[in-house]
Amino acid sequence: MRMMFPGFLLLQPSPITRKETTMPNYYLGGDASKGYADFTILSTDKKIVEPNFQLDDTAAGHRSLFKLLRSFFDKHPESVLYAAFESTGGYENNWYECLKDFGHHLALHVARLNPALVKADREAGLKRNKTDALSAWDVAAYQISHPEKINYEDDSYPILRKRWQLIQLLLKQKTQLLGQLDSLLYISMPELLVFCRDGYENWLLQVLTLYPTYEALRTAGVAGLKKLPYVSSKKAERLMKLIAPDHSIGGSDAISGQIIQAVSEQILSLARQIAAQKKLLEQNYDEAKAEIALLISFKGIGVFSAVGLLLNIIDIQRFPTVKHLVSYFGLHPEIKRSGDGVWRVCMSKKGRAEPRAILFMVTLAAIGHNPLIKELYQKRLAQGMHKMAAIGVCMHKILRIVYGMLKHRTPFDANIDRKNQAKAHPETPATPNDKKRRLQAFDDNAPISRRQSRRRKEQQQEVKEPTTATESSPQPEPVSSGWVSLGGLLQSYPQALHKVEEKRQFSR
Repeated sequence: MRMMFPGFLLLQPSPITRKETTMPNYYLGGDASKGYADFTILSTDKKIVEPNFQLDDTAAGHRSLFKLLRSFFDKHPESVLYAAFESTGGYENNWYECLKDFGHHLALHVARLNPALVKADREAGLKRNKTDALSAWDVAAYQISHPEKINYEDDSYPILRKRWQLIQLLLKQKTQLLGQLDSLLYISMPELLVFCRDGYENWLLQVLTLYPTYEALRTAGVAGLKKLPYVSSKKAERLMKLIAPDHSIGGSDAISGQIIQAVSEQILSLARQIAAQKKLLEQNYDEAKAEIALLISFKGIGVFSAVGLLLNIIDIQRFPTVKHLVSYFGLHPEIKRSGDGVWRVCMSKKGRAEPRAILFMVTLAAIGHNPLIKELYQKRLAQGMHKMAAIGVCMHKILRIVYGMLKHRTPFDANIDRKNQAKAHPETPATPNDKKRRLQAFDDNAPISRRQSRRRKEQQQEVKEPTTATESSPQPEPVSSGWVSLGGLLQSYPQALHKVEEKRQFSR
């Protein structure tokens, strides 16, 4: 329970935005460390109003911060204070919640910031030194320079987020233990790794818990192994054959067996905890019941995946267009071409990996069970696209559908998407005579490289011999807008590269 501050008028200030008010704004930057934090208050012109001060992350420290802020508002009664912390792995949580409580009594708004953005802003200012005091100044200055990128007091779905973070923590611990078990088995009983090519199944973990050494396994025999769940006679006989004395090469001993047994028990325990927490999460999502109901209307998205997507998106209104959401997930195409360098087109994969991982698993499920996505996937494969590239196209498609469902508050309807595809027009091929050469034609006397000269000749040749579509030529099928550029580039790039190589060999 958060502490209350008696003796102060408990007024809930109405939401105040910087665009709607002429009140003076001030900015509190905080840099949280383990057990304490540094603070600085700046004015809109980045002048220091309150020099750097440091407080401990205790009840006394929080009371001292409240007293300071109350005296600050006594001096500036018509002002609004915007506070922010960098997300630093949880050290900022107490201060963030503390300032949120202060916002019930003061004209104060608080936000969390992405440390990468604050760092980029500091580097853009060519700053070299870095201390806790300077970091607090940087956080306050970032609020002043980039107000449009900050959402104040945006703490959506706190209960779901806590349970999700617990599940992710348990999954991380399980993954680490599986890696350790893999190394232990490679040294002690490498023959058993044959059963682990697709991951560690529960039956094998139970076997390792009961029989963690060669000697224990041989003593149990086929009869003992068959008593365990999901261990068939065929599987038990194969296992015993692999660990026969004339086939086994591992260095299994009592100490290694104890370690393998302990690690296997921990993995099974974590698996049970993860399953229990997932069940609780799927049964208790009242915080976002309406949004999750919309997401699970799409075949391929379950409750767990819907929660994960929603916690990463937070609020669909943060993204003005679907392209912003695609960029946030790192699914936008990244094109690299400069001068005579070789250019390539690929998925950028910028940003956090977690939302892309969730969307990837959703896509695999949708390819198998959703007719719309399955049709798109098979069509891309028929066009010669690599499987992973086709999955990327489907990921982009699903994300556009998710955006539409949340933005318009409507469940999934495949007919809506098909109508949009029917309205879409195929892209017009880019002409070689692009706009950047509108002021000057290619000059043969320009001091350019051989590669650039060859490219210019190819472009001039294409202008002289334009391709005309015939009635017998197959027309490109309309696809959903937004992914056409990346899909087309991914598909046309190998052919274009092959064409360049053929001309290069011919010129030689």
